[in-house]
Amino acid sequence: MRKALLTLTLALSPMFNVGIAHAECGGSWSGFLSGIRSDLQAAGLNAQQADAFLAGARQNQAVLRADRAQGVFRKTFLEFASAVISKNRMVNGAKNAKRYAKTFDRMEQTYGVSRGVLLAFWALETDYGAVQGDFNTRDALLTLAHDCRRPELFRPQVIAAGELFRRGDFDPKRTTGAWAGEIGQVQMLPEDILHNGVDGDGDGHVRLKTSAPDALMSGANMLRDMGWRPNEPWMQEVTVPNNLDWSQTGLTTELPVSEWAARGVRARQGELARNLRGSILLPMGRKGPAFIVYPNFRVLFEWNKSFVYVTSAAYFATRLEGAPRLDPGAPEPGLSVSQMKRLQEKLVAKGYDVGAVDGILGANTRNAVQTAQEKFGLPADGWPTRALLDRL
Repeated sequence: MRKALLTLTLALSPMFNVGIAHAECGGSWSGFLSGIRSDLQAAGLNAQQADAFLAGARQNQAVLRADRAQGVFRKTFLEFASAVISKNRMVNGAKNAKRYAKTFDRMEQTYGVSRGVLLAFWALETDYGAVQGDFNTRDALLTLAHDCRRPELFRPQVIAAGELFRRGDFDPKRTTGAWAGEIGQVQMLPEDILHNGVDGDGDGHVRLKTSAPDALMSGANMLRDMGWRPNEPWMQEVTVPNNLDWSQTGLTTELPVSEWAARGVRARQGELARNLRGSILLPMGRKGPAFIVYPNFRVLFEWNKSFVYVTSAAYFATRLEGAPRLDPGAPEPGLSVSQMKRLQEKLVAKGYDVGAVDGILGANTRNAVQTAQEKFGLPADGWPTRALLDRL
């Protein structure tokens, strides 16, 4: 009987490691495709393969609309978490944990990634494989590479998809997925599949769309490659004292967990991992839910850059492993989207780096808010309120 776990030889070939010769974006579509064709050939495809990969390629305006309309991340943590962590997803998470128990056992033994983490991403990305996206992957990647917002991210993904095609693992006309080019049940980009694809069911192929074991093992392998520390926690809900130094909360401050314990931080369930370092995370300020996050939490931002998405996924993972519902507390009212944009504009005018002025409370805006709060003598918990907006 074949070994159930067979990691395919997906390390990039010397031909594929050839650097991308063209970094142009925009311009005529035909001229852009000509440059892509040259890059594909430089990466190891012959002329016939490059032509076959690009045959019928077209821009997809729906992809650009999706790229510019990510308003879901303007929700607060509690709003977003409540929306994505449904009773149905909790029930199906338990069912899938049982159904693929052997896969999860191998995953944890091989990569040290807890099953709750992969279950959470599996649920949030595709509802456990049920909704994987119907955008043509090649066209989505080409559209985003042609667009001049982030060509440095998406042009290499086009070339990686071309390499998958050369190997017989990608159909440019039929492969579909998310609008941003991710493929399969845990939504991996072509480069990630090349580097981290794992045959979890032992059939000799990596099929992330149809094989849950392949998808789960590949996702865990990718997290390890991103820096996941084996068999360590990522997040715990905590209670914090009213006299905590709020300016020390947030991801910019990391202290020995024993030090946080000495300051009065307590785990709501179980024990703190006192041998690790951690940060106190207050996604909705000092009056809302509180967590201690460990080094593995930061690795999750390599999967998704959104603060609210990562925090919700991390909390969801703890729930899937038995943690109780969080204590929502009584957060101070937040700002509307228009108020948040105005706050960001005022912060930028005073020299703070908030990233994009987009109405989203991301990591940069949180850091700027916390610094401004401290300057004005407000509780520096990183949660923007009308009081701060008025002071600015």
